[in-house]
Amino acid sequence: METLPNCPQCQSPYTYEDGLMLVCPECAHEWNPADKAEVEAGLVVKDSNGALLQDGDTVTVIKDLKVKGAPKDIKQGTRVKNIRLVEGDHNIDCKIDGFGAMKLKSEFVKKV
Repeated sequence: METLPNCPQCQSPYTYEDGLMLVCPECAHEWNPADKAEVEAGLVVKDSNGALLQDGDTVTVIKDLKVKGAPKDIKQGTRVKNIRLVEGDHNIDCKIDGFGAMKLKSEFVKKV
């Protein structure tokens, strides 16, 4: 008999298969065991389209963003290279040409 892994959220040993997904009956967490990066990595950040982001990726801003204290906005289509993922509400650390160091929310970018 095949042993299934414990739930990554609550560590329950009572997980079961439902198609390609694994399900925990105690906390209702569902995950795909093929997505090793999502299970092993503690920090999972997805862009506006749901693509997984990683440190060093290049992203594009999908809407104009107002910046407090700056005379101009970050325009839609601005490309941001070499991002760094961090914990918190603004989960992307980066440097934007013409603005300097910034923190962005992943919901306002898409992976290139």
